[in-house]
Amino acid sequence: MKQNTNTYMEIPKFDETFIPILEVLKNGKVISSRELIAEVKRRFYSNLSEEQLKQETKSGDLLIDNRIAWGKSYLKRGGYIFFPERAQVQITEKGKNYSSTITVKDLENENSFFDFYKQGKGTISTDKQRKTNISSPQDLIDEGFTQIEQEVKVELLQKLKSIDPYFFEKVVLKLLKKMGYGDFIETSKSNDGGIDGIINEDKLGLDKIYIQAKRFNEGKVREKDIRNFIGAMSGDTNKGVFVTTSEFDEKALEKARSAHHKIICIDGQKLVTLMHEFNVGIQIKTTYEIKQIDEDFFDQQ
Repeated sequence: MKQNTNTYMEIPKFDETFIPILEVLKNGKVISSRELIAEVKRRFYSNLSEEQLKQETKSGDLLIDNRIAWGKSYLKRGGYIFFPERAQVQITEKGKNYSSTITVKDLENENSFFDFYKQGKGTISTDKQRKTNISSPQDLIDEGFTQIEQEVKVELLQKLKSIDPYFFEKVVLKLLKKMGYGDFIETSKSNDGGIDGIINEDKLGLDKIYIQAKRFNEGKVREKDIRNFIGAMSGDTNKGVFVTTSEFDEKALEKARSAHHKIICIDGQKLVTLMHEFNVGIQIKTTYEIKQIDEDFFDQQ
C-alpha cells in the first residue's frame, strides 16, 4: 500500500493507523516500536507537512507519533500484534489475516479488547464507546484542555473590557515584562501624548519600545489611531506596540505595516492568548499527572 504523495493529508486519527501498522508488520519480522513509528510515517504519511509533523499534544509528545502509538496499543489489545520483548513489536497470525478495514467497533467485539475496557461497574458507556471510535485517550485529554482554555480566554477578554482603562495599561505593561521585554516606565496620565508606557530593552535605556494600550468595549482601532501613535513616538524610537481589547480594521493594519517604524498590533484574541501563555491575570487551578511505565526501572532486573 503506497501513499499518494500528490494529495493533501490531515493528521490521521489513531484508528486510521491500524492498517498502516499491520502493513508494516505483515512480513512477520520483529522491529522496535521506534522503527515501527518511523516506517509507518515514511510509507503512509510522508505527505504530511513539516508543521503537521512537528505538531504536539498537550503533554509535549509529537501528535503523529502519539496517534500511531495508540493505534499500536489498541491492536495489541485486540490480539493483532504482540510485544515479544520490551519495546519490540511483531504481528500475530490473526494480524496477518486482517481484513481490508479495521475499526474500533471491530475490536470492541474481541474479548481481549472487552477486558481492556472493563471498569469497576461494568464497561464504558455507549457514548464513550462512540467517542473512542474517533479519539484516542490522549485526544480526549487534549480536547478537554482546549475547551477549558477557550472558555478561560473568553472570560478573560470580558474581564479586560470591564476594568479601569488605567489598570488595563498596567496589565499590558506587566504582560510585556513577563514576556522578557525588560522594566517599564508608566507615562503621566495627564500628558502621555498617546504613549501609555515605555519599555527599556537595555539597562541604560538606549533602546526603547513605546506602548499604547486601548481598552475598547465596541468598535475597532482605526487608521488615525495608528497614525497618532506613530506621531507620538516623536523620533525617540522606531519600535512600538499597540494593544487593544478590540480589533484593528484593515486600514489600521496597513498603516502599521507601511510605517517606517516597527509597529506590532495585538488585538483582543492575541492579547488573551499571550496572557494565558505567560500566566498573567490567571492562575493554575488543578494539575493532573499522566503516568506511564518506567522502562528503566524494569531494566534493572
